[in-house]
Amino acid sequence: MNLDSLRAFVAVAEEGQFRYAADRLELSQQAVSKRIAALEASLGVTLFDRVPTGATLTEQGRRFLPHAHSVLIAARHAIESVQSEARPLRVDILGSRLLPAVLMLDFHHTHPEIALKTLVLRGLNAAVPALIAGEIDATFAYHPEPLPPGLDSMVAYLEPHDVIVGDRHPLANRTTVPLDELRAYTIWIPGIIEGSEWGAFYRELSADFGLTIDSTGPNFGFEDLVETVAESKSLVTFWGERTREAGPWLRNLRRLRVVDPTPVYPWSLIRLRANKHPDLTTLVEHIRDHHPPPTDTTSLWLPHQLRR
Repeated sequence: MNLDSLRAFVAVAEEGQFRYAADRLELSQQAVSKRIAALEASLGVTLFDRVPTGATLTEQGRRFLPHAHSVLIAARHAIESVQSEARPLRVDILGSRLLPAVLMLDFHHTHPEIALKTLVLRGLNAAVPALIAGEIDATFAYHPEPLPPGLDSMVAYLEPHDVIVGDRHPLANRTTVPLDELRAYTIWIPGIIEGSEWGAFYRELSADFGLTIDSTGPNFGFEDLVETVAESKSLVTFWGERTREAGPWLRNLRRLRVVDPTPVYPWSLIRLRANKHPDLTTLVEHIRDHHPPPTDTTSLWLPHQLRR
């Protein structure tokens, strides 16, 4: 048994698919499979059931997972205890075009002296174990449920949501649209992951206003989403205020501010309370000083747990 095999096991257990684990570890899928096979051979048990949707833990795998986590955490602490050079601040940004990437780029420009490494995990379900294990120092996410003990959270940015439509859509000549009016349309958001925090956000928003949100269809990324909406006479999709466009903004695409109220996505900066990385405090102070939440939220829609 070696640490690389344990890392592969934990990554597959958390991601649920070998290809996602391979992306996270920056390895080939074949390399991850070989490490899992070697670990299973050394233990004499099967840790995963291979299913069409990916991989699920066996009973032996479920019993082994917390111990694998403990070994990796202990190994990381042992290494860091003797390292004299400061390591980079490691921050999960969820996606390269989403608001956390914009905030971290601003932080980097403000503090170019700080060594920084950004990672793209796949939501809070992957980020929380990584925080606890010391694999990352911070993440940006919405957390609809209380966080595990030992994690601290602060509101980092309340991001207003617009909608985008094509120039042949009935809303194309508008600059704003009341949230209630969106009941008349199907809002297409492909790729909402079951159990994700953004899935919980859109589920609560749709329940409050009777919206129809369609998450079906393959998710081929921002470029395909934008191009499909631009050519459609009926599709509507939400678009975060600070989401970065994929290349030049298409001429046949229209962006409207949602009003009465404006839905906002509540990004929080989450970190482990016991983490003593010297630059983590600087990041917290930067977010607090540069992006204070608005004092008046009466024109905004927030998830229930954040309402004042």
